[in-house]
Amino acid sequence: MEARKILLIEDNPEMRENTAEILELASYEVITARNGKEGVQQAAHHHPDLIICDIMMPELDGYGVLHMLGKDERTASIPFIFLTAKAEKEDYRKGMTMGADDYLTKPYDDVELLNAVEMRLKKSDRLKKQFERSADGFDQFIKEAQAFDPIVKLAEDKKVKVLRKKETIYTEGSFPSHVFFLQKGKVKAYKSNENGKEYITDLLKEGEFFGYLDLLQGAPYEETAIALEVSEVAMIPKDDFFNLLQGNREVASKFIRMLSNEIKDREERLLQLAYNSVRKRVAQALVMLVQRYQEDRSKPFSMAVTREDIASMVGTATETVIRTLSDFKDERLVDMKGSHITVLEYEKLARMRN
Repeated sequence: MEARKILLIEDNPEMRENTAEILELASYEVITARNGKEGVQQAAHHHPDLIICDIMMPELDGYGVLHMLGKDERTASIPFIFLTAKAEKEDYRKGMTMGADDYLTKPYDDVELLNAVEMRLKKSDRLKKQFERSADGFDQFIKEAQAFDPIVKLAEDKKVKVLRKKETIYTEGSFPSHVFFLQKGKVKAYKSNENGKEYITDLLKEGEFFGYLDLLQGAPYEETAIALEVSEVAMIPKDDFFNLLQGNREVASKFIRMLSNEIKDREERLLQLAYNSVRKRVAQALVMLVQRYQEDRSKPFSMAVTREDIASMVGTATETVIRTLSDFKDERLVDMKGSHITVLEYEKLARMRN
């Protein structure tokens, strides 16, 4: 089994050598850095499994190191242990508030050091597991995350709400009090203009979080969320959500990546809405439905969806969508029976939108 890689950043030569020796005797691969600037460079180059860093160093102290690493997505989630000769509570609080995972006060013995390292690596491994995007996977994710911070009680506090078709989850302009996790069903999010016309901003499927963007911004909801069919939604209180984010940098990084992807997807859709023809936009809406709700793209996809919802996705009149869908049916790209639309030629529609 490959040795776990640890980066040790310590300006005191004797302390650096002694600590490195203890870790190497425990079969860890140790990379050392003599100061904070060198440590940041080593972290970016080697991508260690864990970083141990002194606080009081010239040029760039430990707080600066942690700040710099947190700005780089490649290093932001690496478990981080501070070393310090000072035992004041103010230093402890500052380090943990900035995102450190643990704190060792000098002098420490080899058992204290190795126990801290082993515990942090084990907890990091648990959160790096690929959790199944389902209700069971969500529960597992929360249970693993709880190991990092005992004040997080998401599993106990989680309430599940069963929603009827077209039932509202939250409305545009209201203030967020929860983050939501879709356990079963389908949900749409949309914005309304001053004339009440809807534009669908997102389609959500089982295993996805939603409603966290406005919560993170501390602003009212910019959209309304409604169930497209009978659905089950887990409601996570905002205080518990923030405790989870603040208690572990890996969980925070996960949501930052989700947030970045969400913003990128929306920007691309807005560009398509602005520059593509109606025919291309309807094709894009159908492709999006397939991508969101069916894994196997080689099989026909069928879903009950109103023409009004497609018009809201496309940004055009319902009558225009009906005419375009009729053209697609004549071209054998789709089939329609009542409210059900069946996508027969996914690849052709995907090529059409480009």
